Amino acid sequence: NARRGGRHYVPDRVRTETYRTAIMRHQSSIAGKVVVDVGCGTGILSIFCAQAGAKRVYAVDASDIAVQANEVVKANNLSDTVIVLHGRVEDVEIDEEVDVIISEWMGYLLLYESMLGSVITARDRWLKPGGLILPSNATLYMAPVTHSDRYSDSIDFWRNVYGIDMSAMLPLAKQCAFEEPCIETISGENVLTWPHVVKHVDCYTVTLGELESVTTKYKFKSMMRAPLHGFAFWFDVEFNGPATSPTSNQVSSSFIESSNNQSTDVSQRKKRANPSEALVLSTAPEDPPTHWQQTMVYFYDPIDLEQDQLIDGSLTLTQSKENRRFMNIHLEYT
Repeated sequence: NARRGGRHYVPDRVRTETYRTAIMRHQSSIAGKVVVDVGCGTGILSIFCAQAGAKRVYAVDASDIAVQANEVVKANNLSDTVIVLHGRVEDVEIDEEVDVIISEWMGYLLLYESMLGSVITARDRWLKPGGLILPSNATLYMAPVTHSDRYSDSIDFWRNVYGIDMSAMLPLAKQCAFEEPCIETISGENVLTWPHVVKHVDCYTVTLGELESVTTKYKFKSMMRAPLHGFAFWFDVEFNGPATSPTSNQVSSSFIESSNNQSTDVSQRKKRANPSEALVLSTAPEDPPTHWQQTMVYFYDPIDLEQDQLIDGSLTLTQSKENRRFMNIHLEYT
């Protein structure tokens, strides 16, 4: 439950404003109620909840940012409403049930360094039946990408350095550039086809055991002739009440519907049953950028694809045994 994102929090306007909108949209469920903010960071979400009329807000964070959060609460004359608890959700004591859990728990690749485990613990320890969790659900996507500029900048540079052939450096350059997943921003133009749903998380029902290993089989059909440089991953989260939290099948089927409709434009990639009702924070390439950007897994060597060529394989994400907030990625493709 150590804090990952407090230092990013306020400057990420897309994220902060979406959370604020979600709190105001659910004000009737927050006003006069008890809230827990899991991994409160600077305390901004706790303050938004207090401004929305919460009776009491427990702002919990294991890192030392909790000290600053407490000062922020005092400076805004909210000490009677917002109680900062410096400690892990698993360890702190709250002597009452709560009506609402709010958390900015998402990590890179959704689950890397995420605090979802702490949200689950808070839910199971304190949340009243029928209580509200914000965000309510999350979906991780993957798609094949082409990114010649990135490959050229990192690799092709070594073929001719001031007229000197340094191609002997290529294997090392590829290892340095692509051995680890990269956090960077791409555009919708880099994406070769419709995304695949890797994992849907319903925050009302997800268990700690579900997070230990996530496996999916994928099949893509490239929409264009282009070099395949790797795969991009991104996620979105929705802010619904318990009754409207969609099932995994609903999310997946909306994508299948899109992928079979070749005339569907890029902006419709995230079709939903009730798009007007869903408040969504998206980190997709075609949406406004956030500090999460996209997570890229690059190949050492690109694969030339023809239009309509199939790419299939499997992906497994497993929690590290040393630290459950770290992840191992096993990717197979043909």
